[in-house]
Amino acid sequence: MDTHDISAPPRAQSRHTANPRANHPNRRPNGHGHGGLTHDNARHTARFTVIGNHLAQHPELSALAIGLGVHIQSLPAGSRVDIKSLAARFPEGTTRIAAALRELETHGYLRRERHRVPDGRIVTRTISCNQPGSGRRDSDAPETPSTASTPSTPKRHAPRKALPPVPRPAHPSPALIQQATDLLTGLRRHDPRLLLSACDTAHLAPGVAAWLERDVTPTAVRHALTTDLPPEGLRRPAALLAHRLTAQLPPPPPFRTPAPPPAVRHPLHNCDGCDRAFRSPTPGRCHECRTDLPGAA
Repeated sequence: MDTHDISAPPRAQSRHTANPRANHPNRRPNGHGHGGLTHDNARHTARFTVIGNHLAQHPELSALAIGLGVHIQSLPAGSRVDIKSLAARFPEGTTRIAAALRELETHGYLRRERHRVPDGRIVTRTISCNQPGSGRRDSDAPETPSTASTPSTPKRHAPRKALPPVPRPAHPSPALIQQATDLLTGLRRHDPRLLLSACDTAHLAPGVAAWLERDVTPTAVRHALTTDLPPEGLRRPAALLAHRLTAQLPPPPPFRTPAPPPAVRHPLHNCDGCDRAFRSPTPGRCHECRTDLPGAA
């Protein structure tokens, strides 16, 4: 009796006649195929991250780069994703992790930016992009032929925005401006973020002089400029001070009516009629004797 060879492969189907979706390596089994991947999925209700297939199935990224990209996208904001921190988390060494990070940066999943913090240090900030190209800033967009710089024409930075105007004193004097400059220079001792450049100080000094001219003490001016500052870093402290000098400018002091001049005291004279003393600018008769004259009526 003949026996069937159970090791013989089944008859292959033609690729031209079969369903084209049937040959996809990640398709769900429909009960008619054998082998391959089968998903046993359950819906996540907490602690999950949505990852695009463009990252999970990227055709050019290495498996380590894909894994690091998924891990970084799952972390909360503020997490450390430098090479040393990732090497302490994963068994791969710093060399392989650094290469994987460069891959992610090349394909747009990571972006590194350098920022100057208020104390003067420069730090590197890493931005994770879950969909490269969808939310790129204008500064990161590629240059068009009309704006691209050539080797002979270096690219120029955009001019810095001018500071808001400040009040001006009615009667400026070198001593008043110097007092205002000294006050501005000392603000950094109250808050290190208020370290002003010489140009910013020269722009703000007339505004402080206008306050001092209105009988505001230097202590009151300093309190108005340094109180209730925002807790986060000040991007342009001079612009904030210029706004406060203008928006909170106090009114001028009340007008004081000058005292009237003292009354003139005339010298004493003896009346020619009654010989009594009276005050008058010229000698003659007193008031009572002048009323007795015939012409007085």
